[in-house]
Amino acid sequence: MIKRKLSAIAAMCGGTMNDTTGGDPDVAGVTINSRRMAPGQLFIPIKGENFDGHDFAAGAIEAGAAGTLWQRDIAVPEALACAPLVLVDDTVTALQRLSEAYRDELGVRVVGITGSNGKTTTKDMVAAALSGTFRVHKTDGNYNNHLGLPLTLLDLAEDAQVVVLEMGMSEFGEIDLLTRLAKPDVAIITNIGESHMLQLGSRAGIAKAKLEIVAGLRPGGLLLINGDEPLLHEGLKQAALPEGVEVQTFGLQDGNRWSAGNVAVDATTSVFDVAGDSGLQRVELPVAGMHNVSNALAAIAAAKKFGVTDEAIRGGFSGMKLTAMRIEPIRAYNGAMLLNDAYNASPTSVRAAIDLVSGLTGYKRKWLVLGDMLELGPEEEAMHGDIGAYVNPAKADAVLTFGKLARRIADEASEQFGSSADSVKAFEDKGQLIEYLRSRMAPEDLVLVKGSRGMRMEEIIHDLQRA
Repeated sequence: MIKRKLSAIAAMCGGTMNDTTGGDPDVAGVTINSRRMAPGQLFIPIKGENFDGHDFAAGAIEAGAAGTLWQRDIAVPEALACAPLVLVDDTVTALQRLSEAYRDELGVRVVGITGSNGKTTTKDMVAAALSGTFRVHKTDGNYNNHLGLPLTLLDLAEDAQVVVLEMGMSEFGEIDLLTRLAKPDVAIITNIGESHMLQLGSRAGIAKAKLEIVAGLRPGGLLLINGDEPLLHEGLKQAALPEGVEVQTFGLQDGNRWSAGNVAVDATTSVFDVAGDSGLQRVELPVAGMHNVSNALAAIAAAKKFGVTDEAIRGGFSGMKLTAMRIEPIRAYNGAMLLNDAYNASPTSVRAAIDLVSGLTGYKRKWLVLGDMLELGPEEEAMHGDIGAYVNPAKADAVLTFGKLARRIADEASEQFGSSADSVKAFEDKGQLIEYLRSRMAPEDLVLVKGSRGMRMEEIIHDLQRA
């Protein structure tokens, strides 16, 4: 974590100390949450639509904060008149400037990752591939926005060698901001899906927004793009790459610089060879899915850029810890295999999950439990219908849906299942869906659960774990 004198913090973030008579306290770390503050940290109050962190600054000082940022347009209350304050024009901008300055002082190497799907899993994979060779730090949870990424940078240890940063967005300009703060040596775009179609208008718009990551790439850096996505190739024609940046492609189709062969996937692992002259054979991942093989290729390419050996990459993958609810294998109360993919959902990621289930064998019955996909814009009903049309009895034995939009999945899937249409059920009550599934799920079954974050589909998983 950042450890500096308060005066140094003020200089780094473009602020001024309000009172120097009280000394120059040492700062050890930063926080924007006064309830989780540790003594010695710098408190950074954030103003939101319905709250103002400045209201909690006095309490933070009383609890042991070394100091606090304070926005100049807000009057300093009497209780803080002699407190160690750093006056800034805007606390969010100051947080971002502080993180950028700290990143530059450390000289740490950075891998930045964006994409519609697979960002978090790819982040975990890159960190794992590098961990046997470098001291690696990575984004914690979903700290991938204009606040989370700066906080991740400021949490870096002084001796960190590589940081792997996830970059999320919902609007144009957001990735541009994050990448200019992070200045990645390697940038990865996992794919282009349909998430945030409502804000960005089209998949081409999403591709353009994701390609903003090149704005912060260091000269001589590496841009890794999913070569199976034509929109990224088209978008690159309009992108201004920094001097000396190399572009490499990864993916499952022929013609990519990084591709896979001899792939074998089951419910808990994926094994593959890296095609071409890399020499990396029989890579084993503790996660299922062809799309995750593609993500792993990006991680391997990033590791190779940093000179990591094949043995270290394999070892890193073998001990990899994935963030929860990304095709997470869990046993149900009766022994059935549950695949918890409930963190989020888009048409692209749902099709990938259906393809995974389709390719798995050895189960008595395969269930798809699908919830609403949110933030898809005016075409959302049609997109749900397309998912239903994509499902058929060759891919799964039964389809259960939860939510008003997901009912369109069930309607179209019923057409595909024909005389087996009783295997397709739509629910708007989660409890009724759980009761239905519990009464029919056999120990030899496989159940995939997926939906957008707002649908809280993991509650189904949790219930199925309880006896």
